[in-house]
Amino acid sequence: MRKLLLSAASLTALGLMACQPEASAPSAEIEKPTKTVETLTAAANAGTENGAPTVQEAKEFLEQAEKDIVEYSAYANKIYWVQANFITDDTNALAARAGAQGAKMSTRLANEAKRFNDLSLPADMRRKMDGLKRGSNFPAPEKEGAAEKLATIMTGLEATYGTGSFEIDVNDKRIIEILDVDPDGEKGPDKKDGTLKQEVSDGKITLGQASDIIAKSQDPELLKEIWEGWRTISPPMKDDYAKMVDIVNEGSRELGYEDTGALWRGGYDMEGEAFIKEADRLWGQVKPLYDQLHCNTRAALNEKYGDEVQPADAPIRADLLGNMWGQSWGNIYDMVAPKGGGEGVDVTALLLENDYDQKKMVEVAETFFTSLGFDPLPDTFWERSLITKPQDREVVCHASAWDLDAMDDIRIKMCTKINGEDFVTVHHELGHNFYQRAYKNQPVFYKDGANDGFHEAIGDMIALSITPEYLVKIGLLDEKDVPGADADLALLMRQAMDKVAFLPFGLMVDQWRWKVFSGEYTESEYNSGWWDLREKYQGLRHPGETRPGDAFDPGAKFHIPGNTPYMRYFLAHILQFQFHKAACDMAGFEGPLHQCSIYENEEVGRRFNAMMEMGASKPWPDALEAFTGTRDMDGSAILEYFTPLMTYLEEQNKDRTCGWDKAAE
Repeated sequence: MRKLLLSAASLTALGLMACQPEASAPSAEIEKPTKTVETLTAAANAGTENGAPTVQEAKEFLEQAEKDIVEYSAYANKIYWVQANFITDDTNALAARAGAQGAKMSTRLANEAKRFNDLSLPADMRRKMDGLKRGSNFPAPEKEGAAEKLATIMTGLEATYGTGSFEIDVNDKRIIEILDVDPDGEKGPDKKDGTLKQEVSDGKITLGQASDIIAKSQDPELLKEIWEGWRTISPPMKDDYAKMVDIVNEGSRELGYEDTGALWRGGYDMEGEAFIKEADRLWGQVKPLYDQLHCNTRAALNEKYGDEVQPADAPIRADLLGNMWGQSWGNIYDMVAPKGGGEGVDVTALLLENDYDQKKMVEVAETFFTSLGFDPLPDTFWERSLITKPQDREVVCHASAWDLDAMDDIRIKMCTKINGEDFVTVHHELGHNFYQRAYKNQPVFYKDGANDGFHEAIGDMIALSITPEYLVKIGLLDEKDVPGADADLALLMRQAMDKVAFLPFGLMVDQWRWKVFSGEYTESEYNSGWWDLREKYQGLRHPGETRPGDAFDPGAKFHIPGNTPYMRYFLAHILQFQFHKAACDMAGFEGPLHQCSIYENEEVGRRFNAMMEMGASKPWPDALEAFTGTRDMDGSAILEYFTPLMTYLEEQNKDRTCGWDKAAE
């Protein structure tokens, strides 16, 4: 999701501004105020004579800050939308200028907010003030020209990624077959899935084309070539990325943080070190399931490719997993499909058989939310969203949900393909939009998720209800074709190859950035540190003997040059199952958790909306408790959801050697 009420290049991270700084007491313990603004004003106004700030001044400052933010975002968000949908030198320049303006405003507001540090304020005002002090996730220092330089670097990094491509042999039959390309340069007629024959006459392919090859090929030499080819786009980013780190670290120190990583960790209603321990605790809960999945997947790859390509006891080669980053493994499901586990449901085939186009996929996803009692999307959503990839210009294809006016101008931007993966993704992105609309009446300071993991979890929780029964209800699957209970293992394995496989990747991306921000990884160690963490947490390795000396493999993942914090995705993978279990309990569902769908349950929708309407106005434990009844994030729902699969994996792995050298302790 791209939250553009307060954009990443400018004020995006102020979308998290309800979170407290590291030095504050955990806001989960904040008590309700015993004094009102009026009574505190009377007590504090005496301070005006000696220059001390008053509660009235704090109130007026917050009111003006809200006006400034709303006025800025009203035009900046439109600039970022245009830049993401029309990547040119001109739109990059406009985005950089808007980013510089936003960074300057963020820095100004943060520094002005510090003036009220020692003033006794009502809890709501203190929460807003503390959020402003946190500033942006990428704060610029106050010195002249810093904001402009930072915005230019950040815009350039994202544009470099968005326009990335690399050279290939256009006459390679393996590539022609997978991409359905015309080597003579002519685009072919529309295919059934709504895409065109790819044009590669210039000898280059884009990320989307490269990802198709990674997903479909089982030729280890070709996979290695494509995997390494995509990573040739990122070395030019490395120097600018290091410069950006220096700038934002200086800005973070001006705000009172050791470095930018400490600033980020301060955004979770708890002290930064406590958050590190909380993330480790959650990972410890779910790691046994990942370890079993890794062991089983590696054995399948060893059987497929042999010891020379994938040894039975070594970390997994990252290019063999069907995903450009090895973060989800669903594209190699056929290699690990449980024997006798049923066929499951091929959603891609169902979409094509039922003549779905991209817009219909989004329309059907909308009906899930309306079945829970939510109002339909506004007409402007359909008029202004980008749902299919334009053929005439460069766009950032990474799927994202946008809220341009913090009220009703919600949109998605997505180069949608007609397949099962994107069917799930459109449900996910609409989850962001419905959440954005739910909290639209909150003050601008609170127009965000309770923490950044909540926003990502909402849509993913809905996607867990895309069960065979749901597909029957929407007319995509005939009831007679619903798989029997013997297909549960197939369903769970498919889910695990994406969701469970993702967990350590979701954890390690920001682990890497925190070490970069702290200086533990210097610029010369960016790449080696990246692979140390990937091996430690994921048990993966790069496909070559070594990586080039100038390699910057982190930059080949959108969220690094796109400067989007990533811990939210790890938390979301925990919270979505916790939300799903709570919702199924509310619905009175008594079967296995993985068979539950909350489609058409308006009571769940009502409770769900009550949590979403809170936005970030309360500490996240309050929001979590409002829906789930508990104040603690908990990974046990994942283990419950995948219980039958865990039993199966343990049986499969009983005679295998599992683990790898740098497994996390």
